[in-house]
Amino acid sequence: MLIRNFIGGKWVNAKGEKTFSSLNPADIRLTVAEAPLSEQEDVDLAVGAARDALAKWRLMPAPRRGEILFRAGGLLIREKQRVGELVTEEMGKVLAEGLGDVQEAIDMAFYMAGEGRRMQGETVPSELPDKDCKSFREPLGVVALITPWNFPTAIPAWKIFSALICGNTVVFKPSSDTPACAAALVQILEDAGVPPGVLNMVCGSGADVGEYLVTHPLVDAVSFTGSCAAGERLEGLLGRMHRPLATEMGGKNAIIIMDDADLSLALEGVLWGAFGTSGQRCTAASRVVVHEKIFDTFGEMLANAAAGLRLGNGLHKTTDVGPLVNEQQYKKVLDYIQVGIDEGAKLVTGGRGVSVGGSVNGFFIEPTVFTHVTPTMRIAQEEIFGPVVSIIKCVNLDEAIKIVNDVPFGLSSAIYSRDVNTTARAERDLKTGIVYVNASTIGAEIQMPFGGWRHSGSGHPEAGGRGGALDFYSRMKVVYRDYSGRLQKAQIDK
Repeated sequence: MLIRNFIGGKWVNAKGEKTFSSLNPADIRLTVAEAPLSEQEDVDLAVGAARDALAKWRLMPAPRRGEILFRAGGLLIREKQRVGELVTEEMGKVLAEGLGDVQEAIDMAFYMAGEGRRMQGETVPSELPDKDCKSFREPLGVVALITPWNFPTAIPAWKIFSALICGNTVVFKPSSDTPACAAALVQILEDAGVPPGVLNMVCGSGADVGEYLVTHPLVDAVSFTGSCAAGERLEGLLGRMHRPLATEMGGKNAIIIMDDADLSLALEGVLWGAFGTSGQRCTAASRVVVHEKIFDTFGEMLANAAAGLRLGNGLHKTTDVGPLVNEQQYKKVLDYIQVGIDEGAKLVTGGRGVSVGGSVNGFFIEPTVFTHVTPTMRIAQEEIFGPVVSIIKCVNLDEAIKIVNDVPFGLSSAIYSRDVNTTARAERDLKTGIVYVNASTIGAEIQMPFGGWRHSGSGHPEAGGRGGALDFYSRMKVVYRDYSGRLQKAQIDK
């Protein structure tokens, strides 16, 4: 499959005519796509196209913009199977999750389309006669969107649909690991009727293309999802430029399991949270904080269940856990497993890179469980982003909450308990942007804001609801209209 950049409504090669390969992580002998290795000149063209298209797009009534997103949602429904299979081929997650990735994009398309008729401001009384006060939303302008590989359809959809409904134009740089998924989404939006220049896509490396794009003088705002190191670098660069930036970065998410929990239910939640998407989610459950009374019992349950998960190509129905996305991630996870062993944690299952089906051409790592992990170990503090989970013992709820909170991140957390008072205290005291009760750390819904605290993000959430993406992709303008025919002085003229 040959991918091109999408600039000004046209699919074009990079100016330098260079390309790179996107490989299937389940079998790197298979090339999913050839994509353009763009340079700064390509970014200039894309930003220029977005700037030229802004004047008309921002003045199109928001309900009309919403109609385009409604059409995109319908096209995504029609293409769901094809795009879901492409997600699995290019990123590696099992097909059910690949289809779920596309379903998030479908849900977001319809949700944000509806927001075209709900772009609320407010009208409030003035303190003076014959005067009124109102506020309304306006777009930021040209928005640069940098997206990761782990949700190659859903996360771009979160950002693109939110930005477009608010009247912004977009330059989109997808992950170099998933350019084919990005191109499939852009093609659907083109088919839905997005005008030329409103949405542009430039493929290439973060170092050569991404940083140049986000600091481009004609870009007005940036939304980034990716690593903490990259996001915090952008915060430094763009802070000096006074350029609005939304970041969604890492997590070191934990599930608390109290002694009164339904252990079978908790086990399902941990398996899903720790090993879904091979642990390659910002909300993955990489820590499990277990009450001392059930510590040994639950540790044995988890080790046995994890050992029974089946590795393989995500397109095969028998597969439970797919590969890591690339060699760099594969080596990083194996390095962390060795760190855990060196720190003195007890490896009870997994821990190895393995071949699948007699092939050594995929990036597969066994679901891995460490027990007897202390809260200060690196494997309990640092984001691994792979199928590795650490079990930590606690004596009571207070200690469990302290353990969960005592990391640099604050994205997602969960608690399993039958006691309503216990769960109420946890949801109050856990310092994460998302809290689940008797559910895993993954499974956010698009009608609520999605984002973390501290090193997990900048505090500008994705997705919908009050405080969600619309509050980043638009800004409020306040208008005071005085029809008294005379000068009135607020706070003075009573």
